[in-house]
Formats: sequence, C-alpha cells, structure tokens
Amino acid sequence: MRANATVFFAFVGVLFFTPVAHVQAENVEKPQQEQAHHEDVHNGDTHDEASGEKDIKGIIKETIQHHLADSYEFHVTDGIGFPLPVILVDRGLKVFMSSAFHHGSIAEVDGNFYKEHHGKIYKTDALGTLSYDHNHHPTNDKPLDFSITKNVFVILVMAIFMFFLFRGVAKTYQTGLAPKKAGRFLEPIVIYVRDEIAIPNIGEKHYKKYMSYLLTVFFFIWFLNLVGMTPLGVNVTGNIAITFSLALMTFIITQVSGKKDYWRHIFWMPGVPVLIRPALAVIELIGLVVKPFSLMIRLYANMLAGHVVLMSIIGLIFIFESWIAAPAFLGLTVVLSLLELLVAALQAYIFTMLTALYFGSAVEEHAHH
Repeated sequence: MRANATVFFAFVGVLFFTPVAHVQAENVEKPQQEQAHHEDVHNGDTHDEASGEKDIKGIIKETIQHHLADSYEFHVTDGIGFPLPVILVDRGLKVFMSSAFHHGSIAEVDGNFYKEHHGKIYKTDALGTLSYDHNHHPTNDKPLDFSITKNVFVILVMAIFMFFLFRGVAKTYQTGLAPKKAGRFLEPIVIYVRDEIAIPNIGEKHYKKYMSYLLTVFFFIWFLNLVGMTPLGVNVTGNIAITFSLALMTFIITQVSGKKDYWRHIFWMPGVPVLIRPALAVIELIGLVVKPFSLMIRLYANMLAGHVVLMSIIGLIFIFESWIAAPAFLGLTVVLSLLELLVAALQAYIFTMLTALYFGSAVEEHAHH
C-alpha cells in the first residue's frame, strides 16, 4: 500500500505542482528588412544577399523557439495538429478549446473576452485591446490559468503509458518468475536501480519504501527525454517548470523523511566547537535549497542545450547551402543524436542517483559516542 501511495503522489506532484509554463508564442515577430537605395547594381545585389541570409537565420531561430516553446495546441507540422483545453479561473470556471485563439481571434466565454499574447492569456475587451507599461509589458488582468498545454498533455499521456506498461509487466509475474515481453527489457533496469542506486545510497533497511518513487522518477524522465528527441516539438524536460516540480517533490520527500539525526546535523552539528555550529547551520540551511536547485538546473540545462545544438546544426545546412557542408553537418547531427540518446538515459540516472543520495542522508542513523 505504501509503495502504491508513493507512485500516486509522485505523479500527483508532477501534475499539480507543475506551474504551467507559458513561454513564447508561436507568432514571433519576423526580422524587418531595411530598405536602402544604392548607386550601383553590385551594391544592391550584395544587400539583397545579406538580407536573404538574415531572413534564413531569422526563420531558423523562430523554428528553434517554436520547437522549444510550450503552447496551447499540439502542433506537429504545418496544417497538422489539434487544439487543447483552455481552463481559466476568472470569477468562475471558464473552459474552452484553444482553437478559439486561432489567427489572433478573441475568445468569448460568458461575456468575458480573452486573448493570447506571447504564450499568456489576458483579459481584454471585445476588440482584444492590450494596455502596456513603459517596458512594453501588458498590464491587462491575467486569469488563473490551469490549461492543458502541450507539455501537460504529454505528461498525462506519459503517465497513462507508464501505468499500463508496468501494470502489464506486473501481471506477467503472476504466472511465473521469468519476465515476459517488455519485462525482459525492464527487469534488468529495475534491478540496476535497486542494487546500484537505492541500496548503496539509502541502505538495505530503508530503501524499499523509496523504490516506487525512484523507479517512477527514473523511467518518467528517461521516457520524456526520448520523446523530446522526436520531431514532435515536445520539450518537457527542457522546461524549467517541469524540472522544478520534480526537484520540489524530491525536496519535500527528503524533508518529510528526515530523522532526528538529520535535523541535528543541520542545526547543531555534533563533534564541532560550539562557536562554529551557528555558522555551519547557516551553510547547511543554504545547502537545503542548493540541492534541489542543482537537480532542477542540471536536467533543464542539459536537455535544453541538446535540443538547441541539434537544431542549430541542422539550420547550418540551410545557411551554407553547399553540397560539401550539408553531408558534414548531417553526419555531425547523426553523431550528436546518438550522443543525446546516451544523455537522455544519463540525466535520468543522475537525477535518480542524487535523489537516492538525499533520501539516504535523511534516514541515515549515526552512531553517537
């Protein structure tokens, strides 16, 4: 029962502790082309060529931003996609589909008008008027947003997929101890997490109650990393709101699991001079925040950087437009893609390893002399 509850709360934490990250809108402003008059034809040709190169770079930059950004619809490619539910709390619950925002339209719900601007929803009048401050930031009211964005949708799909995957694997053990089907691939990984991560860092006495969470986090991050490498434009683990939620869950479980010795070593370190203990307490309290922060940033930065580098190299093929450069950049992209497969598993391993290490420090029993 405790193991099942741990899995349940792990998913609940990811789904509900996640602040819905509404980032850049799809309609990014295109670079404006400067118009100038030149005295001779050669200068004009040079200007046109430079302007064309600038346009290509702008399109590549916009494509990368679109790939990394969260959105209110699941956009696969031009003309292919589907809207997602928009859920707002504004003097009541307002629910409608994101298709109401297509082509800059204004969504009207119960006499209220809403407009999407740069990935956020603002309350407007019937004309969609936005007011701006001196920094050109909208000052319109923003309703409380619980929308199912693209990243949230993928999280829900992944949660359902993992539930049925491991439920099916568990059923195969009811008829025998030998793994079958997907269990043949998953069992060695589960055993590795248990024997090489959980037991060495937490200890044989306490590791079992954390195994469900550790396995959930490991496979959840790994599978999402793999999905992020597909051309679907899914960037869940490259979204800092998601990694923040995962790190927050680890932080909460660590503090709740902390035993007397854990808190004693933070606030009143034994075995050191009394005058030094207050200074060490401050350092340890800072460490409580730094640990989950490092978990959040490490996963976010590595996965985001991988996406940006791969797409930038692909973009170089279109910038150079050379039969010599194209195969070289294409080969480099393939090599880096294979490296990203390793990074996808490595980041899941590191997050799980550090999580187990923090759990182990919380439940460790010290011998007092």
